[in-house]
Amino acid sequence: MKAALLNAPGRISVQDIELPEVGPNEILVQNRVALTCGTDVKLYKRGHPLAKLPLVIGHEFAGVVSKLGKGVNTFKEGDRVVAVNSAPCNECYFCLRGQQNLCENLGKVIGFSVPGAYAEFVSIPDRIVEKNTLRIPENVSFEEAAILEPLACAVHGSELSAIQPGESVAIIGSGPIGLMHLQLAKNAGASPIMISNRTADRLQFAKHLGADLMIISSQEDQVQRVLEFTEGRGADVVIEAVGSNDTWEKALQMARKGGRVLMFGGCAPGTSVPLDTYRMHYEELTVKGAFHHTPASVRKAMDLITSRAINAKAIITHKMKLEQVTEALELMAGGKALKVSLSP
Repeated sequence: MKAALLNAPGRISVQDIELPEVGPNEILVQNRVALTCGTDVKLYKRGHPLAKLPLVIGHEFAGVVSKLGKGVNTFKEGDRVVAVNSAPCNECYFCLRGQQNLCENLGKVIGFSVPGAYAEFVSIPDRIVEKNTLRIPENVSFEEAAILEPLACAVHGSELSAIQPGESVAIIGSGPIGLMHLQLAKNAGASPIMISNRTADRLQFAKHLGADLMIISSQEDQVQRVLEFTEGRGADVVIEAVGSNDTWEKALQMARKGGRVLMFGGCAPGTSVPLDTYRMHYEELTVKGAFHHTPASVRKAMDLITSRAINAKAIITHKMKLEQVTEALELMAGGKALKVSLSP
């Protein structure tokens, strides 16, 4: 089969490799589409602790079941399916406390510890088949379904932020994740919704999706603009969706007294940010991190896609062939694309 292998940071080759083996309780999926992701860009640029190279990367995908492993009776050949990249063990300390996203034993992670979806076929590990593989409704395209994994992560984060109707929300970052959070906030009844981005082009997508205030952070003081738009108070909820020490610090500055801050964007390991202890203590800020997804958030995300409560197509800006994967990742890295749909 044709596949894109990451051989070393910055070096991908598209070549013919053997079809993945299908073990007991696993399924083989013929990919119809794979989407690029910011995490894949980081993996492409600098590698990842879980990834032993060379490796087929990619973890946002949808396709058709082409082969069933022994013991699989929940799917049949020809089913249209989508899977996320991992599934919890449901047995560890955190799983037993309802924090499946923090599972200590995620096992096989597609596109990281086992071959991923930048290929014609991908093998779905047994635990993911059991817990986090879903049939795609007939009214949902493969491209829409493939956005399931990042949307499930955003859903989990949105639940942590607990947005209430009428609350003001400020979002830092108008990339795919920021635009998902924008739509989730709008669905929750938030108003107004403010969003910032370094460049104006991505803010046009935010405007289309219903943002009330767009801030070009390379030209304006985004903290000051949020304060002005909220009569000096700051936002009820702030969502950081970039992942840099500068924007983490600014997120804290945008929140009102008693406000809630969701740190969704992941910074590089070892990153530190200044903490205003006065604001944290005397103004009772609540700050939460958000990581990964749960089986419940995966199913909620699929419901949002199916009902069109989330406009998945708006986040896919380019369509390319698998052979153009390096170009696609470079477009992502340069901020020229939101998500690229790759077809084998």
